[in-house]
Amino acid sequence: MESDNIIRMDMGGTQNHNNNSDKATLCLGIESSCDETSAAIVDSDKNILAHIIYSQIPEHQKYGGVVPELAARAHILAVDEVIKLTLERANKTIDDIDVIAATAGPGLIGGVLIGWMAATGIANATNKPLVAVNHLEGHALVPRLSAASASDSKTNIDVEFPYLLMLASGGHCQILLVHNVGKYELIGQTLDDSAGEAFDKIAKMLNLGYPGGPIVDNRAKLGDAKRFHFPRPLCDKPGCDFSFSGIKTAARMMLDKTSESDINEQFINDFCASFQAAVVDCITNRLHNALKDERVKVAQPKTMVVAGGVAKNSAIRAAMENLAKQSNMLFAAPPMSLCTDNGAMIAWAGLENYKIGKVVKEPIAPRPRWSLTEL
Repeated sequence: MESDNIIRMDMGGTQNHNNNSDKATLCLGIESSCDETSAAIVDSDKNILAHIIYSQIPEHQKYGGVVPELAARAHILAVDEVIKLTLERANKTIDDIDVIAATAGPGLIGGVLIGWMAATGIANATNKPLVAVNHLEGHALVPRLSAASASDSKTNIDVEFPYLLMLASGGHCQILLVHNVGKYELIGQTLDDSAGEAFDKIAKMLNLGYPGGPIVDNRAKLGDAKRFHFPRPLCDKPGCDFSFSGIKTAARMMLDKTSESDINEQFINDFCASFQAAVVDCITNRLHNALKDERVKVAQPKTMVVAGGVAKNSAIRAAMENLAKQSNMLFAAPPMSLCTDNGAMIAWAGLENYKIGKVVKEPIAPRPRWSLTEL
């Protein structure tokens, strides 16, 4: 594994300070579905005792995106040390752990296999229950572990079922009704690119680096969102599905028509702001339609939630919070450290599934594709 400066320790120690961790169920969660090797120990009282993330971003930056083969090799080198450090950080041994959980899909199958084999080996060697976690369910349930509004990030919100979820990441973009653990109803989804993929591609077009989402968000804060006009695909159509490929294509065409000498810092800031405004408009438009969907009206969710890597975007969080307020709903989002792929969300999803008896009873095969509606 690389030097310690690539190891990120997030939220070590207790988070919610319930002081009942000696009696609570402890779960070791392992995540390795993409370019981060992560492990965490979380208890059933919503305390994060330790959380370690080994980020591979420096290894993939020069390629402008994740290289699956390099990611798998890095997971092999990192996973044992990450688990060891997590136990040490929590001042626990493996004997103290009650249940093991790991991502079993979806994701880059090489990476998924590394984390899953590590978890399976530990569970078999210690005779502890094992939970196969759907990576998307990790994102979907982590707001129940820890969530706050965008305007008051210090106030924790209890997210109760059912809730309306905008799940947006580098590979997925969906609106879901979360009825309960393992019970998800798809309201809308992208027909082409995900929102996160669109952010990364715009950043690549502008040579801003990888990952593109946070960079575009920061540049957008300095720009004029009205300088460039981007299309808002499907916003004049009924339904709740998304399409982001048209925005990406429009960006490419604009840049092709622009002289290199005109692409200065202010141009980039305005371009990012205009692009981001289009994405935000698409998301709020589709969510507005979702609130009118009969399935949502019948379920009467009290909370609107955003989760996934794109949930770190400040403009999307603010727009969704405003929409929730207009709709007399609460708004909740995970803290920034729990938006991107992480072991804590896998540990928490493991606990939620373990609580209802969903444990592995016979060998399973990890899956590169695994819809939430198939749980």
